[in-house]
Amino acid sequence: MTELSAGDNAPDFELPRDGGGELSLTSLRGQKVVLYFYPKDDTSGCTAESIDFSALKSDFEKAGAIVLGMSPDSVKSHDKFKTKHKLAVELVADEERKALESYGVWTEKSMYGRKYMGVERTTFLIGSDGRIARIWRKVKVPGHAAEVLEAARAL
Repeated sequence: MTELSAGDNAPDFELPRDGGGELSLTSLRGQKVVLYFYPKDDTSGCTAESIDFSALKSDFEKAGAIVLGMSPDSVKSHDKFKTKHKLAVELVADEERKALESYGVWTEKSMYGRKYMGVERTTFLIGSDGRIARIWRKVKVPGHAAEVLEAARAL
């Protein structure tokens, strides 16, 4: 799999979402999409990131952008996570990891010398035309949502 770059078409997906139903990227054509990939529901970094994006949801909407979080967790897990932390963003479940792989974020990771496969925290800003406008890889959570908002406003 070649790594995606700005200017590439964003790979489409149709996946189950929190609260039930399906969500596809093509159904969002015509608006900007912030697609953030995170490793696991209800872990410290993922919770902080989702809370930060949720706090800025109305600002993203004013910038013409919808915010989606995606992880390999189940819809049931997403629903509990969203309720527990009063999250305002949409969460998409990719249990089979097909979208995670098509975006190149399902990678080999290492912790304490142990290698395993997992999600590399990454955010894609997708333009209303379906093309990737910007990519943030190996995201550090503090200040990230605000930086993405500025980029969405500028797009």
